[in-house]
Amino acid sequence: MLFIRSFMILFLCYMTIRINLCFSSNPYSLRTLSVDGHFSFDEVHHAAEDFGNMFQLLPLAVLYPKSVSDIATTIRHIWMMGPNSELTVAARGHSHSLQGQAQAHQGVVINMESLQGPKMHVYTGNYPYVDASGGELWIDILRECLKYGLAPKSWTDYLHLTVGGTLSNAGVSGQAFRHGPQISNVHHMEVVTGKGEVLNCSEKQNSDLFHSVLGGLGQFGIITRARISLEPAPDMVRWIRVLYSDFTTFAADQEHLIGAETTFDYIEGFVIINRTGLLNNWRSSFNPQDPVQASQFHSDGRTLYCLELAKYFNRDTADALNEEVGNSLSQLRYITSTLFQTEVPYIEFLDRVHVSEVKLRAKGLWEVPHPWLNLLIPKSKINDFADEVFGNILTDTSNGPILIYPVNKSKWDNRTSAVIPEEDIFYLVAFLTSAVPSSTGTDGLEHILTQNKRILEFCEIARLGMKQYLPHYSTHEEWKAHFGPRWEVFSKRKSSYDPMAILAPGQRIFQKAISFS
Repeated sequence: MLFIRSFMILFLCYMTIRINLCFSSNPYSLRTLSVDGHFSFDEVHHAAEDFGNMFQLLPLAVLYPKSVSDIATTIRHIWMMGPNSELTVAARGHSHSLQGQAQAHQGVVINMESLQGPKMHVYTGNYPYVDASGGELWIDILRECLKYGLAPKSWTDYLHLTVGGTLSNAGVSGQAFRHGPQISNVHHMEVVTGKGEVLNCSEKQNSDLFHSVLGGLGQFGIITRARISLEPAPDMVRWIRVLYSDFTTFAADQEHLIGAETTFDYIEGFVIINRTGLLNNWRSSFNPQDPVQASQFHSDGRTLYCLELAKYFNRDTADALNEEVGNSLSQLRYITSTLFQTEVPYIEFLDRVHVSEVKLRAKGLWEVPHPWLNLLIPKSKINDFADEVFGNILTDTSNGPILIYPVNKSKWDNRTSAVIPEEDIFYLVAFLTSAVPSSTGTDGLEHILTQNKRILEFCEIARLGMKQYLPHYSTHEEWKAHFGPRWEVFSKRKSSYDPMAILAPGQRIFQKAISFS
């Protein structure tokens, strides 16, 4: 008995030492790394926050890299530690993730905006492009490119996001019907894999890694640099809004526009539920075509559908603009009294959401929970979706904008990791809700999450063939279902580029295996 007791004490002491070494040596080993930037082990709370404001997972450390080498050194160090370390790594851009995707519980968060490297370079030849850091904001890329009369082709609605962040998802806005998402407009990338390798990739060089990383949710590598396709930038934008009362007509007109030979440069739709004085609110920024008829229009208690359009032009071609816009509008079946237009500089149009951000921040309404839900719905099912969601689930209020507009599948590259519906045309439907903290009413977080759940359950029961954009799932089986027949390829790519599942743990797709042996 004495021998057994002694053995058990020694064994427990040994295990305690092993566990303590495993966990306590992690921060110590990071402190010994030679990097151009620096680690922070005390000021880490901000890295446990994001735009969603629903998850707070504290990291062990935050890396502020000055070079790509800093990122590679850190990841390679954790890779070399093997399964005895629980450390994971998340790249954090402008912290606009919704469900903690850019967080790393007791891991390392890399602040991509501090990454320094070669300056942004704009090439102005026959096929113009810009080389930019993965931590660069799209708004800054726009400003730099405009100095040369150029701009990226495809955007997101909000430009204060990083290149690496949007390219890890897709990057979609009203130009996607023509140019595809942002991931369809990239020529070349520099990537740090989950083994700490720094690799260049493109269609012709390391092409599997190139397509894996685009839309890959950060699972295969951290984008440290990207070469983005450009086009001539216009001076101005004719910005138009019209309303519909019938969803089927609204959807049919959108589908007509994205397939027309001559059409607008930007096409998006919105759902508006029970908004009082809607057209009066528009008057602060837009001019009504018929002020008298517009003043007699009432939106109270109604579900309406807004078609938002933009036509780009240069000042020296403005004379032809009215005829082009008039011809396109004449083919649509909107409520004639609701035609509103304005003209703004190109950069003002693209950065339009930032104006709302400034106003919300001033009122203390920006840093609240954002239980957004983004869905991709096949064209053949969009009317069924609208009937149920806008007819039965969301009837009183929407707690934020609801975007709904079609895109062409032919503009997406099926070799990337992005998951989309099977049909040639599908809709992005984005419920961009904000919750009032501490509220238990219809504007509270629990109520909105319940609505989201009802929408998802309907999609599942009705077998709409829906796919989530900016997906969030809790279980391995749900992720497999999301990827469907593409899961095997996605999983193999993970084994190739991040076999220890070090990268992007906040996505909750793969879990790092920890060994105490």
